[in-house]
Amino acid sequence: MLKVGQRGSTEVLPSRATRASTPPSPEEERLLIDRVKAGEYEAFEAMFRRYVAQVYRQVFKLIGNEAETEEVVQEVFLAVHQKIRTFRGDSAFSTWLYRLSMNVALTKLRRRKRTKEVCLDDYLPRFQEDGHHLVRPVFNWGDELDLRLEKKELHRLIQEALELLPPMDKAVIVQSDIEGLSNREIGEVLGLSIPAVKARLHRARLFLRGKLAVSLGYSPT
Repeated sequence: MLKVGQRGSTEVLPSRATRASTPPSPEEERLLIDRVKAGEYEAFEAMFRRYVAQVYRQVFKLIGNEAETEEVVQEVFLAVHQKIRTFRGDSAFSTWLYRLSMNVALTKLRRRKRTKEVCLDDYLPRFQEDGHHLVRPVFNWGDELDLRLEKKELHRLIQEALELLPPMDKAVIVQSDIEGLSNREIGEVLGLSIPAVKARLHRARLFLRGKLAVSLGYSPT
């Protein structure tokens, strides 16, 4: 899968299908990191095996494509190999690795060619000058979801809507509503202030709701 090495030639690491080992104790993790920093290839292999499944799951939730996720995972561990000496232990290694994974995944999303540009405002609620909804009466179409859509179809519509979000907005909502991270944690991972996280999250949720409403034949509300 991943070609990096210290033995005078490239080495091939195990594929992502390799089963993750038992989570290490803090002391075991510290010793493993020190060995990787010292350039021990076997230690890097062990680190790869220990974290590759976790990284794959996290990246796939943001990328949503197996082939591209594989590419990102390769880039993540290349970055780990190159940047491990910058890890100072101020946070957990898993946190440092998650930030690195999200940064690489965001770069991939930004490079991805979009099939079409979408104006998010077209799917956001519209209001009159007095503050009331422009489209009235407001219909709670959400009550019909279970009746009109199978779970698989609803999931497809949501995934399609997620793909239309700008990369940073998609990352915020995935980390909040799928990963379950707090606003503070999201801000630390993505380099955003808490107010910025809240604003992006609110806008992304409104867009997803509006896009789903349009898909069901209603106006954004």
